[in-house]
Amino acid sequence: MSSVPNPSEDPRRQPGPRPRRVTVGHEGPVLVEGPVEVVDEAGNTHVSDRFVVALCTCRRSRSYPWCDTSHRRRVRGEDRPVPPAEDTEGPGRDDVP
Repeated sequence: MSSVPNPSEDPRRQPGPRPRRVTVGHEGPVLVEGPVEVVDEAGNTHVSDRFVVALCTCRRSRSYPWCDTSHRRRVRGEDRPVPPAEDTEGPGRDDVP
């Protein structure tokens, strides 16, 4: 007697791991679900095991390729600084890259 394989047991039909989510904002960093490994244009590898990382797209970050929110202190398309807003509450969630 021959056995007919069950299609649901076929490994080619099993769902794979969920794809990584990448969120692209209008004037901010690209958010990538981690952990991630980023290779820059010089071939250097940068690794983060955080659950979400912010990748710099303005190239002003001092910790490039990671975003350090430098884009908030500059006017897009210009190189002049934007005056900082008064912060009376200290660092918040939006201040963390």
